[in-house]
Amino acid sequence: MRAVVQRVTEARVTVAGETVGAIEGPGLCVLVGVTHEDTPAKAAQLARKLWTLRILPVNGEGVEQSCSDIGGPLLVISQFTLYGDARKGRRPTWTAAAPGPVAEPLVDEVVAQLRSLGAKVETGRFGADMQVALVNDGPFTVLVEV
Repeated sequence: MRAVVQRVTEARVTVAGETVGAIEGPGLCVLVGVTHEDTPAKAAQLARKLWTLRILPVNGEGVEQSCSDIGGPLLVISQFTLYGDARKGRRPTWTAAAPGPVAEPLVDEVVAQLRSLGAKVETGRFGADMQVALVNDGPFTVLVEV
């Protein structure tokens, strides 16, 4: 599994003009991609990593706290394009991305595991044409792979 994690002060995802998920930070906006060999165990591992990742500021400075430390919210959005490969030619291929019937339950498992850890989690809508708006605090963005 692959996740692009952005530290945010706010984030929201809309589908057809309707807000389907929104958070007020400090918190994390997380784009999650799933590949063919991912498992529920990897989803649980990613959730634990996201919940305890120390990239939130203390009193507006540094990177010393995690969502678990401060009860920071997470906005989790599925994004198959994280496994796009554009090394050849000008058009990416998506062969490394898991198909929807494989990926959707695993993204749902990340969300379920985060909630079981005590996280406040909002989500996008799997497979929908989503618009994501956020204020990246820093900017601060990291790539997490499990």
